[in-house]
Amino acid sequence: MCGICGIVSLSGNAVDRDLLERMSATLVHRGPDSAGSHLSPGAGLAARRLSIIDLAGGDQPIANEDESVWVVQNGEIYNFPDLRAQVEVDGHRLRTRCDTEIHLHLYEAHGPKYVERLRGMFAVALWDERRRRLVLARDRFGIKPLYYRVAGDTLAFASELKALLVLPDFTREVDLDAVEAFFDAGYVPAPLTIFRGARKLRPGEVLTWSHGDAEPRIERYARPSPAHELRDASDEELADELRSVLRDSVQAHLLSDVPVGVLLSGGVDSSALTALAAELSDEPVRTFSIGFEQRAYDELEKARLVAERFGTEHHELTLRADIVELFPKVAEAFDEPFADDAAIPTYLVSELAAGDVKVALGGEGGDELFGGYDVYAANALAPRVGWAAPLLQRFPSARARRFAAAAALPALPRHLAWKQMFTREARDELLAGARGADPFPRQSERWDESAHADDLTRVLDFDLGTYLPDELLVKTDRTSMAHSLEVRVPFLDQAVADFALALPPHQKVRGFAKKRLLRAALAPILPAEILSAPKHGFTLPAAEWLRTDLEPFARDALADGRGIFRPEAATHLLDDHVARRRDNWKQLWTLLSFAAWFDRYA
Repeated sequence: MCGICGIVSLSGNAVDRDLLERMSATLVHRGPDSAGSHLSPGAGLAARRLSIIDLAGGDQPIANEDESVWVVQNGEIYNFPDLRAQVEVDGHRLRTRCDTEIHLHLYEAHGPKYVERLRGMFAVALWDERRRRLVLARDRFGIKPLYYRVAGDTLAFASELKALLVLPDFTREVDLDAVEAFFDAGYVPAPLTIFRGARKLRPGEVLTWSHGDAEPRIERYARPSPAHELRDASDEELADELRSVLRDSVQAHLLSDVPVGVLLSGGVDSSALTALAAELSDEPVRTFSIGFEQRAYDELEKARLVAERFGTEHHELTLRADIVELFPKVAEAFDEPFADDAAIPTYLVSELAAGDVKVALGGEGGDELFGGYDVYAANALAPRVGWAAPLLQRFPSARARRFAAAAALPALPRHLAWKQMFTREARDELLAGARGADPFPRQSERWDESAHADDLTRVLDFDLGTYLPDELLVKTDRTSMAHSLEVRVPFLDQAVADFALALPPHQKVRGFAKKRLLRAALAPILPAEILSAPKHGFTLPAAEWLRTDLEPFARDALADGRGIFRPEAATHLLDDHVARRRDNWKQLWTLLSFAAWFDRYA
């Protein structure tokens, strides 16, 4: 695992070595074990390394035999052993045991779309000196990040936005479209970044820029999609096959020259990874969990049950409400405003794990592929309960009122309304003239691509291409890499995803039952208490904390709108929340997250 960056000038202008090294230095947390760089006329590549495979020989950048092509990679290629055998048959002599080297020879044989052949998580950059061609690519699910900035004939790229901020001509002008999208969804969706001068490569995209091109060319090489032909095997056959596919994925994700742990929340997904890793490992698995003093949010008891069942070396931490000092630390890790409250416990459990291992498995992707969220059941139920909407609107529960308000809408607007931070009307009240484009047309583009499928399948596909890469995987990557910890996500293995995308919707959600087939597949190996428990994950008791310990901090932080939001509107939200007139914790957390980011970066 690494942090990568680089600068390419197609006109051949010399790259400033000092500038390249300063970009690399901002990524030291992603790779504290070593640093390397390569400069040639018009190009410079650099990498920070977290040594996991081929500890002695895997430093980057790496070149092919005649040093005409150079590569840097952030990630892991799990089918590397098979690919290595293929390129050796083609006559290549590999100088390392590192999976990064495989990119060079696959590129030479197949061109930029060689990435279609990779099974893994990666962001990669290749510089072809003969063709004067830059190739950037990101894995099909967007597990690993890649930012870039184009200025004239020069392109700079990096694993994190902070590395681009050291460019002398980089402007920190905020992109109002990104601001609008953030206050809508709680994150900045690709290809936008919070700054107008930079963009993100989207999942499954490859960017090429060659001498003579007016601008970079971006193509989608992979798009995990719902299958047109669904599986029709029996429930028992599908459950057995899924268990086997998951076991194979976990086996591949355990490939490492250093110990591998599991981030164990106590939920179905992380418990499954723990069970399979324990079965496949020669030594006890190391597990890491976080809990809360508030019992309604605490899942340490379930995590302990799993740890005891599978004989893990278990580590845990209890989080209290005194987290004010964590806001700037988490903002530092993210580069962009990010409103998922689970970022704080994920940051802390990553810190806990990093004290013992360099690699951990995480459960991201299981919910989007197999139907794990309450909103998926709600989407299926909404058309049947429209008659009850007026009654539900009177409930004190914010979730009940939100459900009722959106129940009669079409599927996509309904799904977005349930997950929204601020409605368009609320943004009209909140934002102080800092308005951007309505994010809905961009969201509709993804939705329209799955028109052949049923509504539930389309909702899952929408989250797989938006919420998962732009929020959940961003959270996992930044919080773990802030502590030099690599987190791997076996549910997002291509074989697992292909299996899930071919399942009929009733195998995922039926009525209130979620992850139906996944639970059936795991029944022989997981405790019944885990399979039947409601979903929590690493979530905070933020609503209560904002009424108690965090209220003074929130009131002070929201007194200044940073030229983006109206302080009086923010204070009104806090007053109503503290007085229990409304449950505004999600909106308040969004504002606090933006303020913390702004104070650090803008």
